[in-house]
Amino acid sequence: MSFRTRLVTYFVVVHLALAGLGGWLVWTEPYALIGVEVALIASLAIGVGLVRRAIGYRALAADARRLVHDEAFTSRFLPVGEPDVDELIALYNRMVDRLRDERVRLAEQHHFLAQVLDVSPSGIVVLGFDGEVTSLNPAAARLLGIPRTSTGRPLAELGSPLAAAMAGLGPSESRVVGAGGAARIRVQRGGFVDRGFPRVFFVLEEVTGELRQAERAAYEKLIRVMSHEVNNTVASSTSLLQSSLTYARDLSPEDRTDFETALGVVIARTGQLNTFMKGFADVFRLPAPARQPCELIGILERVVALLSARPEAERIAWRWELDATAVRVSADPAQLEQALLNVVKNAVEAIGSDGAGGTVTIGVTSKTDPPTLVVEDSGAGLTAEAQANLFTPFFSTKPGGQGIGLTLVGEILAGHGFDYALERTDRGTTAFRITFS
Repeated sequence: MSFRTRLVTYFVVVHLALAGLGGWLVWTEPYALIGVEVALIASLAIGVGLVRRAIGYRALAADARRLVHDEAFTSRFLPVGEPDVDELIALYNRMVDRLRDERVRLAEQHHFLAQVLDVSPSGIVVLGFDGEVTSLNPAAARLLGIPRTSTGRPLAELGSPLAAAMAGLGPSESRVVGAGGAARIRVQRGGFVDRGFPRVFFVLEEVTGELRQAERAAYEKLIRVMSHEVNNTVASSTSLLQSSLTYARDLSPEDRTDFETALGVVIARTGQLNTFMKGFADVFRLPAPARQPCELIGILERVVALLSARPEAERIAWRWELDATAVRVSADPAQLEQALLNVVKNAVEAIGSDGAGGTVTIGVTSKTDPPTLVVEDSGAGLTAEAQANLFTPFFSTKPGGQGIGLTLVGEILAGHGFDYALERTDRGTTAFRITFS
């Protein structure tokens, strides 16, 4: 039974009892009727007023409860003239004012943080209680190569190599991960507590440029020191060896041949060492590209004609996928041809290394802006180690490789401002993509 029902019932019962008492007095004490009627009317008037005020205060409390439940913090109550009730009303008004101000402040902060995350170059990925992706900002979607709507799924199901690497990170662990060919992404895992339960977030930061500059400076200094020492040693040694050849005429004919052969091998080897060091030094001494309009398909045809004569290219089928007969790009022709020569040569070597043969596909798309070149080979594909170390100086997957081919390609393409990537495709092939931006 509600308070209102109990109050009305009490009011009716009391006044019915008083009415009955009045009726009894009429029969026993007729002269007391006037006093009873006055008392009854006064009690009835006072009771009605009290009941109305009590019901009004209860309605006021019900309205306050409804407003709080609906989070309608813009409504306020006016004083009613009752000190105790007015004090509660003032307390309620202060409370909703604070809640409204706090709500506005939190909404402004949330909007500000949302704007910061939207324009931030760092990617933010937040996971739910069950490890599913609940939100990611535009930078994270770009770095992961997925749309922003890819939520509700675990990281391992996003189909991104970077997402798979993120899933393998431990609490508070940070790691630099290779993604998109030459791209390097620093991934930091963090955690926070939401409603008493732990949740995980990731911060993704592209550090390709910073690492490239640091590596370039370190390798350039190292190679300069090595080249200086090697060249000095090679020049002096070669000079001494050349001088030593003059003593060959003083030897017997049978000893002279062995002597000249041995010195010739050493001189040739020191010359190869000098050429080897020069190759490394040239990677970091590339001049600024002298850009001019270049015919891309013509350069590719010359590169293919040159490499087709190599023994390992005998079992290779060349496939062209062109949407135009001529595509012009702005580049340094000599540097671009050198870069494309290394790219196609790597594709040939990836197929011809086992002698089984395969296909090199050269595709040029010029209908889009900017044009795109894809060199794809059907070789064994990239390993996880190779994918993580692409374009790193001194790293090579080929026996006896010097590890400067892809480094030179990266330096040339980066100097032109072209986007590029070397990665394994869904078909298991390896594709080198260049966007001539």
